[in-house]
Amino acid sequence: MKENINPLRRTKMSKTMKSFGLALFFVVLACAPLLAQNAAGSAAKLSLFKLSLILGAAVITLAVFIGAFCQAKAISAACEGISRNPLGGPHIRFLLIFGLVLIETLVIYALLITIIILMVQWNKYPGV
Repeated sequence: MKENINPLRRTKMSKTMKSFGLALFFVVLACAPLLAQNAAGSAAKLSLFKLSLILGAAVITLAVFIGAFCQAKAISAACEGISRNPLGGPHIRFLLIFGLVLIETLVIYALLITIIILMVQWNKYPGV
């Protein structure tokens, strides 16, 4: 029996596999410097460095997810408010933009904290 495969479905699967392959390539490329590490470093410093990487990634990931959720919720509520009361549109729009600016500022602060966590040079602290 010959299968009747929709050509559009095959194209979509192919695009999905291309994007997955590209994402996998960039993850492998980002992890490549880990292969060049030497084992002469202190185990405590290496452990602290790994912990800082995990903490930095967790901070920025959590901040981005919460920020994106809050922005979507704010935009949804503003659109609903403007549709219910069109005369209040300019006030609602101002408050929406002000709130989005504050939310985005919190995400940028999280990014700065993550950069500070990741850029600490552990070899300068001999007691660690």
